[in-house]
Amino acid sequence: MYSKMYYLLKFFVLGFLVQSCFATKSFPESFMFGAGTAAFQIEGAWNEDGKGPSIWDTFFHNKNAEENGDVACDSYHKWREDVQNAKDLGLQFYRFSIAWSRILPNGTLNIVNQKGIDYYSNLIKALKAENIEPVVTLYHWDMPQHISDLGGLLNVQFVDYFEDYVRLCYNSFGSDVKYWVTFNEPTIHCFMGYGYGNGAPGFALPGDGLYQCSYVLLKSHARAYRIYDEEFRDQYQGKVGIVLESSWVDAETDDLLDLEAQERSLQFNLGWFANPIFKGNWPEVMIDRIANRSQLENLARSRLPAFTQDEIEYINGTHDFFALNTYYSNAVRYEDDEPIGTPSYSKDLSVGSSINRNFSDNQAFRKLLNYVNDRYNPGSILITENGKGTSDGLEDTDRIEYLKLYLGNLLDAILEDNINVIGYSLWSLMDNFEWGTYETRFGIIRVDYDSPNRTRTWKESARWYQNLIATRVLDNSTIIINN
Repeated sequence: MYSKMYYLLKFFVLGFLVQSCFATKSFPESFMFGAGTAAFQIEGAWNEDGKGPSIWDTFFHNKNAEENGDVACDSYHKWREDVQNAKDLGLQFYRFSIAWSRILPNGTLNIVNQKGIDYYSNLIKALKAENIEPVVTLYHWDMPQHISDLGGLLNVQFVDYFEDYVRLCYNSFGSDVKYWVTFNEPTIHCFMGYGYGNGAPGFALPGDGLYQCSYVLLKSHARAYRIYDEEFRDQYQGKVGIVLESSWVDAETDDLLDLEAQERSLQFNLGWFANPIFKGNWPEVMIDRIANRSQLENLARSRLPAFTQDEIEYINGTHDFFALNTYYSNAVRYEDDEPIGTPSYSKDLSVGSSINRNFSDNQAFRKLLNYVNDRYNPGSILITENGKGTSDGLEDTDRIEYLKLYLGNLLDAILEDNINVIGYSLWSLMDNFEWGTYETRFGIIRVDYDSPNRTRTWKESARWYQNLIATRVLDNSTIIINN
């Protein structure tokens, strides 16, 4: 009887412990929590202290847009308050970008703006003083206008201009920066800026411009990586990567054609830039389809520029980690190729798709992490953007629920799939200018755009995130009320 009761009690205790573990899964102590911003979206001071115009300044000024980035969150003047908020949240790292034209007004070494260098140096040193690791993006879409006037990412000489700029950054800030990102979301930048014209610099070249952009951008990324590797790594021991954006893509059915459309979609999006960096050369499906359609369009060569073998080898392996931005998931289906006519990326890809914006509860993010890990074997993954846009207000429980579901996917990938995800950067530290609107609010800290002071106020999600960082326990929803 005693023995039976002993084992019965042991069974219930063990069951309770197992249940408790699953209810309170914790992030590893080495896991880093952060938040992110981008220069054009928060800094303002678009023409102060020697800063030159960027392509996004020009893009909105030329449209006489009611909203622009001229003031934004005024972080150029309020950076100390932003650092204090990052400290109070408990962030282990803060991802931000350098505005190229703030330190090189026309994008070249012809004029070096010391006030711009001092601004970023002060920000970086203030973060380091609070034990917050700066994760620095070198190019978050805001090319100096003069470089764009010279052809921008359609001009292979961009590689040389970018080299000069990044070397200046490495020399100026390298002793305090251990994580560098060369480019942010090149897929979207090439798509909007050089493919369909709905973003700066506004070129509508959907059949070839976006591919030329990707060709020059990858060569520029590789140059920036090689420079650090050869000239700075021994001294500073930092890491360099590129931020790629991807949604997870499911097939609408298990039909072989839909499954083929799923893989094609992933390769035309994530693989477009990941394959050359992590495997070597463009995805084969892109090479074959674009070459075939180019031939049928009576072109002498493929619209997708071909890498030489030397270029393939130079670009391949230019990564120290895999940086990933992701927000949603898609479902895709097979569709017959469109007839040959005006060339475009969408016709090259040729799949039908729909967006599912509430994907975190169906393990889509976990699937994406497994896909990245299995396909590209990156060694480590850093989530550099993820978040939810909401309307204005402080009680953003919908954002909290989104983050809980999303981070649950992430934690499962770490604990159950043994994927080495080293950190997570929430987008965004504060509400910011979302490339055309202030209406959509991605920040966990509210910015009052009607106030000349651009007053910052913590939302409920900020307090939730503060508590998550402090406890490292995902389902602990107790709110810390002090700030």
